[in-house]
Amino acid sequence: MTKLGHLEAIERNLWEAADTLRTNSNYASNEYFIPVMGLIFLRHAYSRFLKVKKEVEAKLPKRGGKTRPLTKEDFSQKTAIFLKEAGQFDYLVSLPDSEDRPEALINAMESIEEDYESLRGVLPKSEYQELDNEVLGQLLRTLNPDELKEADGDIFGRIYEYFLTQFADLKAHDNGEFFTPISLVSLIANILEPSEGIVFDPACGSGGMFVQSAHFVEKQNKNPQMLTFRGLEKNATTIRLAKMNLAVHGLEGNIQKAITYYEDPFELVGKANYVMANPPFNTDEVDAQKVEGDPRLPFGLPGVTTRKKSKTKKEKAERVSNGNYLWISYFYSYLNERGRAGFVMSSQASSAGRDEAKVRQKLMETGAVEMMIAIRSNFFYTRTVPCELWFLNKGKLEEMKDKVLMIDARNIYRKVTRKIYDFSPEQLQNILSIVWLYRGEGERFIELVSSYLGKVEEEYKKCLPLLGEYIGCISKLDSALERFYQLIDEKDEVWVEFRETYYLVKEDIETYKQSPNFAEGRDRIDGLNEEVKELIGLSEGSRDLVKQVDLLYKLLGRVIEHGEKDLGAKDSDLWWSNKELNGLRKEADSSRQKTVKQLKLVRYYYRQAGWLLERFPEGKLRDVEGLVKLVSQEELVANDWSLTPGRYVGVAPEEEDEDFDFEEVLREIHLELKDLNQEAVNLAAEITRNFE
Repeated sequence: MTKLGHLEAIERNLWEAADTLRTNSNYASNEYFIPVMGLIFLRHAYSRFLKVKKEVEAKLPKRGGKTRPLTKEDFSQKTAIFLKEAGQFDYLVSLPDSEDRPEALINAMESIEEDYESLRGVLPKSEYQELDNEVLGQLLRTLNPDELKEADGDIFGRIYEYFLTQFADLKAHDNGEFFTPISLVSLIANILEPSEGIVFDPACGSGGMFVQSAHFVEKQNKNPQMLTFRGLEKNATTIRLAKMNLAVHGLEGNIQKAITYYEDPFELVGKANYVMANPPFNTDEVDAQKVEGDPRLPFGLPGVTTRKKSKTKKEKAERVSNGNYLWISYFYSYLNERGRAGFVMSSQASSAGRDEAKVRQKLMETGAVEMMIAIRSNFFYTRTVPCELWFLNKGKLEEMKDKVLMIDARNIYRKVTRKIYDFSPEQLQNILSIVWLYRGEGERFIELVSSYLGKVEEEYKKCLPLLGEYIGCISKLDSALERFYQLIDEKDEVWVEFRETYYLVKEDIETYKQSPNFAEGRDRIDGLNEEVKELIGLSEGSRDLVKQVDLLYKLLGRVIEHGEKDLGAKDSDLWWSNKELNGLRKEADSSRQKTVKQLKLVRYYYRQAGWLLERFPEGKLRDVEGLVKLVSQEELVANDWSLTPGRYVGVAPEEEDEDFDFEEVLREIHLELKDLNQEAVNLAAEITRNFE
């Protein structure tokens, strides 16, 4: 299993264990998620503590053979939390059932809050008093598997984010709106490329924008503490989640409780280097009188409607007809003279008419709108509607002031479950590469394509021993099968079909092993195009071998079953015992799965390189039907200042999916049916509980 696959399995196991809390407690899903997130926080804090402790102790000065005690400051410099014994996870795990675990957890949280003012009143404490002592002990042990004892911060950060995702899917808190999918947050952060200064999120939810900004800075081998995080959030429980999320990633930030429509506690107008947000869409309950004249609304109000305050009262209240352009105006006004903003917005906003269109026109006339990216539906856990990512840049190059980059990414996605889509890491990079070309950073585009072709070569070389191992597994079975069928009927149709396929696959593997023409250097665009043409045979050979390897294993199963059911093989001295046969078949199947997965990787990375070079063969930005277009102000005016990418880029030509796999689709349908059945069981259980 790959490292990622192994981690995903651990995540699922931890989630299933945590879910036992709900079954064995008085908490509903909207109550038990905070104590669970608190345990994940503690477990990560301890993992980070141990890692940093080793580093610090190795460098501590010694006097008279004695080393000075560790201090909180030693850990703060390494973005870790100093833990007293009461807050250390191993201590909590070691407690016997006779000890009061809820009380021990409360003491653990208090010991951390004593040392860290930013976490005071944030960590869960009283929530643990409602939990069963033994169940809590079981959960503590489950969260402490050997695989995670040496885990780094990224792994625990992932686990924390995975739990946030699961709770969002359950709508366990604030209808799930506290969480923005990591794919979208990561795309925003990587387009904005924050380096230093103030990062402000006026609708910060669980703090994902801050975390991904820090990840981007870390990948540049810089210190995330160069960023100053400021956030606003209306929900007190969500603020607790956000502060734990920052702490679990070794970060700090100032997050205030506020309703952004009416409050501006940081007074950051014209001061933020970066604004990132996923605000609530299409709100229509904002009091127009309270926000009128707000300096954060330089383009005025986006329309006002009048309605009765209630059915029983005759007074009328003025409400902003739609809050989308309030948020867009806020984001613009918070930026300093060279600031950048990236945010998620309802797809309705980009072409909204009437007063909203007037606000949009004024915004666009500033020249600050830099790019728009259309995202398909099903990226969110709580709403299935499509959305768009907006990017503003007050420091946009003068020659680009009257242009907007339009990207339609609705055909770019990966299906995670039947309800949820996201971007694969490569899809994310491919979208980013379009932005690099727009910014004139062609060398980054070349590096990306080069890395894909490098992966093709690397994965191809890994295929060769696996193919040999697979044929070796089949050969072990073939030799005994040959003796049996020669004795019974060497012209048996089932046997002949298997044998012919076996020799054909062996020949094709030998052909595949003949080294393809990989390039020695990959730093020129024409050389990359040439290599992609050279490697098309390797790509197609990988695809064909996947089918042949699978087919050979199916025929192997068929010839064994035929021998046992129709030809009395089990009674023959030439046949295996059940145990021996099962072992050999299991070995062959395991080898088949590893081989197929590896062959698919060769094809996968080749297709990534091909996808980019087919659309941008010269390594320069150009209009691509159905994907991207650099739109002039004249076109924008002619289209009523619409910012909807699909209106400009056109429709992508339909592509034939030559890798269409009927059996894979059937498996997906089966999994979908399984999900639906489980959903039905869960709903029935919930209905029963409600009746009770």
